[in-house]
Amino acid sequence: MSSDSDDALEASFIFKEPEDFYPPEKPPTFAQHTLRSGQTITLRLVGHNPLWGHLLWNASRITADYLEEHADTLVKDKSVLEFGAGAGLPSLVCAINGAKQVVVTDYPDEDLIENLRHNIEHCTATPENVVAEGYLWGNPPSNLTSHLPSSAGDRSFDLLILADLLFNHSEHRKLVLSMQKTLTRTADAKALVFFSPHRPWLFDKDMAFFDLAREMGFVVEKVLERKMDKAMMDENGSVRRSVHDVGDEEVKKVVFGYQLGWAGLQ
Repeated sequence: MSSDSDDALEASFIFKEPEDFYPPEKPPTFAQHTLRSGQTITLRLVGHNPLWGHLLWNASRITADYLEEHADTLVKDKSVLEFGAGAGLPSLVCAINGAKQVVVTDYPDEDLIENLRHNIEHCTATPENVVAEGYLWGNPPSNLTSHLPSSAGDRSFDLLILADLLFNHSEHRKLVLSMQKTLTRTADAKALVFFSPHRPWLFDKDMAFFDLAREMGFVVEKVLERKMDKAMMDENGSVRRSVHDVGDEEVKKVVFGYQLGWAGLQ
């Protein structure tokens, strides 16, 4: 009996990983964004996340700028929903610029949602009309629309924000389904879809999102194209197809912006 116990104890030591076997968790990092007013927003980013929530993307910054520039028509007194928000910058900008209600979402990962709530709580200029929720694209949005007043008719949103989500090609249909479920059916309701082609050789697959959106009842209008100084993936270790893909690197610096609305209501 004692021999069996000794064998089991010995085996536990043989198969036990050394203390430094797993790499340590990366600590959170911080990024800043300056508003048109000169005010600076400091955002906490998760240390690392397979869903890319540890980065503040160019498209997120440009979306935030665009929302500031068009706050009177797109944001003020509107209900706003952001999908795949990461650090939540565009949503915070909407809250600061007079949105009636903002719901900011990402994949229901505990670290991601807790980090969104941290940024809401620590953004000193943010009113109390912004909340964070976990949400799986394509699913019923009841946990999101519950934050809207019951007087809001069918409880839907005036503005949807999708910043740098199109690289996830297999999820396009679910994203459009979520847009159908949550965008108010009025002529003024809009969805902003801003992105960079991080894999330029798959640019056609990124753009296929808009073909699908048209098939599913939306009209699509290009509203912006802006080239940044650096491509996000230059700084964060993306793999090129070859060291000679200089053209690809230039395309990756570009942020494209599109505005979608309901077909037949424009």
